[in-house]
Amino acid sequence: MNPHIFRAYDVRGKVGSDITPEVFRQVGRAYGTLIRRSGGKQVALGRDNRLSSADLSAGFAEGVLAAGVSIVDIGLAPTPILYFATAHWKLDGGANVTGSHNPVTDNGVKMVHSGAGPLTDEEIQDLRRMIEAGDFETGAGAVSQRSPKEDYLTTVAERVRLARRLKVVVDAGNAVAALYAPDLLRRLGCEVIELYCELDGRFPHHLPDPEIEENMHDLMARVVEVQADLGIAYDGDADRMGLVDEKGRRHEADLILILLARDLLARHPGAKVVFDVKSSQTLVDAIKAAGGVPVMYKTGHSHLKRKMREDGILLGGEVSGHMFFAENYYGVDDGILASAKLIEIAARSPEPLSARFDAIPHLHATPELKAPCPDAEKFRVVEELARHFKERYETIDIDGVRILFPGGWGLVRPSNTNPYLTLRFEARTKGELDEMKRIVFAALARYPFVTLPAEG
Repeated sequence: MNPHIFRAYDVRGKVGSDITPEVFRQVGRAYGTLIRRSGGKQVALGRDNRLSSADLSAGFAEGVLAAGVSIVDIGLAPTPILYFATAHWKLDGGANVTGSHNPVTDNGVKMVHSGAGPLTDEEIQDLRRMIEAGDFETGAGAVSQRSPKEDYLTTVAERVRLARRLKVVVDAGNAVAALYAPDLLRRLGCEVIELYCELDGRFPHHLPDPEIEENMHDLMARVVEVQADLGIAYDGDADRMGLVDEKGRRHEADLILILLARDLLARHPGAKVVFDVKSSQTLVDAIKAAGGVPVMYKTGHSHLKRKMREDGILLGGEVSGHMFFAENYYGVDDGILASAKLIEIAARSPEPLSARFDAIPHLHATPELKAPCPDAEKFRVVEELARHFKERYETIDIDGVRILFPGGWGLVRPSNTNPYLTLRFEARTKGELDEMKRIVFAALARYPFVTLPAEG
């Protein structure tokens, strides 16, 4: 068994070579053992619509049951619905078999405790150690089926109210968001135009990953074509979302978080808002201007959710498109709920959504850049770069190294899920941006096994 499938906040790898039903049977047995030893008896289990997910889910379920833990099977479901079912029904844990936004050749499983609390990095490594040692509980759990759909739609509809009817294009990317998002938005009163809402685990039109602008092009065009108020796209398991305004312009998630933060702070003056280290300085400034407390933290949905729970934070977000809600909710990332709240914000104003974003100061910034680097090398490279830049600049090292240049900042951090380094840059001017990139890329060029991004 490849130990690299046990990552920072899930188990994930290539189907066939790394991930098989037998591997997932062992992972399920270890997860069931973890739940059992925590005093748990019953967990929820869902899956996405990838071609491999049904067999992998069946293997995972066999393992959980063999550990003596019972399963509430929720069937095909987005990950935030799995979180909802776990917390709302007060189960002892939950797992969703999903490859999320990754290539069709990949798959994985996201696992949580009661209340949808994420497993820690160490607990995921504990699963690996249990498997290697054969250290399992034994029993015979039972299986029941239950759909969380009506409970979820009712819960969100109680929390979101639209001041006027909006026309919304929904791009589900042929993934499981199609089972929930259109129905929810219609219940809220939207006119919904569906795009790629037919389930197809091959994802024939584009990979469901709204962080990559290329995957949003069809949505951007459709919004303009039908004169919609906005467009929403989801990733493969709908825990992330992307937004397009009525002009067909895609907006980065850290700027989307500004709208959510202003909305929250109108109700909770002085509240904290947490975000990942890749986020724009514009977000930091906007939270302060709205009377809130900005909290920069590690990238990774599990890290941010734990931070929210530890510090009582009501709202969080990541550049990748995860948005986390704990105001009258369960402190989880939910792309579908995020889209409903953004539509609520848009419906309050007679102005088009584009005007909201035009009023936000825009610095010169790169998207998230990826520099392929072997898993075995990426952490060492970042440690060495951090030492190098600390001697020359002020840095923030809560996650990788964020280098504070005179005119902006640059970030290098190891991906928690894939063999690459994540880079992002932001500056006041294009010239300052290019100079920061030149300095960081020159430092990376010392490592022959790192492939510099094409944008460099």
